[in-house]
Amino acid sequence: MAVTIRNVEFMNNPARFSDVYRFRVTFECIAPLDDDLEWKLIFVSCPGDEALDQELDDCLVGPVPQGVNSFEFEGQAPDPSRIPEEDVLGVAALILTGSYRDQEFVRVGYYQNTEYDNEEMKETPPAKIQFNRLVRDISTKPRVTRFHIKWDVSPPQPAQAALGAANSAPVPSADNITNADDQMAVDKPNGR
Repeated sequence: MAVTIRNVEFMNNPARFSDVYRFRVTFECIAPLDDDLEWKLIFVSCPGDEALDQELDDCLVGPVPQGVNSFEFEGQAPDPSRIPEEDVLGVAALILTGSYRDQEFVRVGYYQNTEYDNEEMKETPPAKIQFNRLVRDISTKPRVTRFHIKWDVSPPQPAQAALGAANSAPVPSADNITNADDQMAVDKPNGR
């Protein structure tokens, strides 16, 4: 893997539900990348309905040099009108994805708890949701999923001959096989 996430730090957690998300991503790159990395922040209010997922923001980061890199990312709060009323309070998911050349290589998921900002409203929620009184708290234990992709880089390798190469015997070519016993049987469809 050419890129490994070292840390994701939320800079405003907990926060009001309507506040932007601010965080710093620190990652390591084992070799310079030819293209930018794309990062997306996605809010998932209803896991059973992907159509309700909201992409809060995305950004391109690059050029990416070898070594430890970091950037700050800011994403808008979710649009309350796109969240089913029964899914506003309680647990939702916040997902940060990293992609290279349209290939997702990492997904970092967090649980987000949304509740009212005072005990009275927590115990007896109002009939109509009051978004201006909601606060969010993002868990500090992410679930990280890594995906294997085709990177255009390989780690630098010292120029050195393979161990034991000087003592290896030559391998005969398969083109020189003439023994009839070494022939492979081939099934032909429909007896042809």
